[in-house]
Amino acid sequence: MKYFATATAALAMAATTALAAPEKYTLDASHSQIMFSYDHLGFSTTYNMFSGFNGEIMFDEQDPAASSVTVSMPVKSMFTGWEERFEHFMGDDFFGATEDDMITFTSTAIEVTGEDTAMITGDLTMNDVTRSVTLDAKLNKADMHPMAGKPWLGFDATTTLLRSDFDLGMFAPHVSDEVDVVISIEAMLDE
Repeated sequence: MKYFATATAALAMAATTALAAPEKYTLDASHSQIMFSYDHLGFSTTYNMFSGFNGEIMFDEQDPAASSVTVSMPVKSMFTGWEERFEHFMGDDFFGATEDDMITFTSTAIEVTGEDTAMITGDLTMNDVTRSVTLDAKLNKADMHPMAGKPWLGFDATTTLLRSDFDLGMFAPHVSDEVDVVISIEAMLDE
């Protein structure tokens, strides 16, 4: 009887562990954006964005700190709203971008700071430079998507980067070295 009770307890723990494993969510490219802005000579704030990028979240609902995030986007998927600015960013003053150049982020640690907030630290690679950055993130919603009929996640996050950290500091400090980044993403459970 003692053996049976021990075996049953072990099976129950194994089942609980299996249920608590992180689940893979794929970014919804149509509802995920990264906006970045900077001060232009003190006259205005200039806004640009990335959208339509790829990524995944390994989400552990029971232990969010055990979750992870990976995102990648082509440099040339940047949207500036003005073709001349886009061409300048892609040129030698900044990215010198080719079709294959990517910006990537891979999380290395997640510190849960509240019921629905966390600091996500990770390696950001841009312009062939990798730096550790921290995102101040908030889980907006984890629920069934009313139209897709499957589990869905929504997050917002912010951070501030220095262009010069990525060898993109042309015209600083007149054009601000600091770039404010605002991220809003949705992700769907892989089935």
